[in-house]
Amino acid sequence: MGLMDAKRARQRSRSVREDWSAWLPNEMDQLFDATRGELETSNVILSIALDEALSLCERGEFERAMEYSGVFADLFDRLANRLSLVVHTIREHGTHFGTLPNVIPLASSNFRGVTAQRISTKSGLLAKMVFSNRTRFFHKLHSLEEIIEELQKETRSIVTKVAGGRPSIPDRAWRDLEVRGYDLNTCTGETTVVLKSFFCALPPEELEPFRRKLVALVPGVLGADPGRNKPPDGK
Repeated sequence: MGLMDAKRARQRSRSVREDWSAWLPNEMDQLFDATRGELETSNVILSIALDEALSLCERGEFERAMEYSGVFADLFDRLANRLSLVVHTIREHGTHFGTLPNVIPLASSNFRGVTAQRISTKSGLLAKMVFSNRTRFFHKLHSLEEIIEELQKETRSIVTKVAGGRPSIPDRAWRDLEVRGYDLNTCTGETTVVLKSFFCALPPEELEPFRRKLVALVPGVLGADPGRNKPPDGK
């Protein structure tokens, strides 16, 4: 690393906004992009399935829309599980190494569902009133995990009713699923922003242990392994 790059690598941003546009060393940048891409791909696929089901409901084709319910639930779980694993990896590494990034509280206005708004409102209030920066960071991760878990439970409950043909107004059930999808999309954005700030705070010597944990839990980011394309001698 040249003198200028070394200087840039040592600089810490002062806010989450600055973190988002901050420069990252190449290997960190590759891992961030791979993880972000894995989450965004799952999110796009989920959105496509939801949009198709909503279009069918608008045309009154409720039976065909019902066929999408199981697929939607599986895709929802796929994204939710990946988000939870990324958040868990950040929390575990931060707890062990003491790595502490910039963080801003969750905002209830970014969510539409009652459950997600309730959890984010409580999290935001406590963060502003009583928590230190360290505690605020870990509480935000806990709140994100809690929202994701509750969204999964609510989605499975709605999908079970849709698949059984029990809702008296099927399109309303899909609108409820749309709200859960919206809130999971918000969790995707929040997780991505937290991850970028975490990389901005991550010392270079901690990259490899963090990468190993992340790859073990989220195999889709395996391609970000900087050693995969190197010859055996590492040159």
